[in-house]
Order: sequence, then C-alpha cells, then structure tokens
Amino acid sequence: MSKLAVIYWSQTGNTEAMANAVADGAKGAGADVDLIQVSSITADKAAEYDVLALGCPAMGAEELEESEFEPFFAELEGKISGKKIALFGSYDWGSGDWMTTWADRVTSAGATVVNGEGLIVNLTPDDDALVKCKELGAAAVK
Repeated sequence: MSKLAVIYWSQTGNTEAMANAVADGAKGAGADVDLIQVSSITADKAAEYDVLALGCPAMGAEELEESEFEPFFAELEGKISGKKIALFGSYDWGSGDWMTTWADRVTSAGATVVNGEGLIVNLTPDDDALVKCKELGAAAVK
C-alpha cells in the first residue's frame, strides 16, 4: 500500500477543499493518506512519504505562496528525485503559468508529475472539479 502525504496551503479554503478531495480519492484507491497543512510538516518529513500530493494556489504574479509554501518546496526540491508528485491548486486570474512552472521544477528535480501536469481550478472548486481532484488522488497511488 502506498503512503501518500497531501500537503497544502490555503488562504480562502479553495485549495483546502481540493486537498480534501485528493485525499479522499487516494483513500478510495486503497492508499494510507495523511492530510497536512504545509506549516505542520518539514521537507525532511515530507520526503519520507512514498508519494506526495502538493497543493498551493497561485499568488501575486502567478507564483507559489511565498511565506510558507515556497520555502517548504524549495527545500523539498532536492529530496524528490524518483518520486511521484501530484500538483494541484486554485487561482483567481491568469493563465496557469504558475502551475506549468511548478511542474517544470518537479520534473527538473527528477520526480514524475502525476498525469504530466498539475490540476488547476478557477476560484471555488465545483462538483466537477472535486471529481477531478479525487481522480488525481487515485492516479497518484496507482
């Protein structure tokens, strides 16, 4: 059985809702899942998991949240080679460049991005988006 950590940062609750759905999908696929706010885990501890699902909304000029999530991910980057990583997050405006950049960083670090790209949702995830989040969670542990 895969051990998955769903690690996220959320300001408005949109990415948190996505994180819960990703965790539900992974649990439904038989994984052992820990749902963790990024402020409650270190990069070293995160690197101990078999699979990671990382969630962060777009902030500012389409960037990862800079006070907690970006420093966490920058430290984690050197520890993810060979891992499967699912990426997800919400955004309000822009074209999704932040997710493309993030996926490129994961790939450059030697990890595999689940489904080849991250999952982005505009603002509050609707029922269809939550289904996609559950599918992402299941795909991460297959």
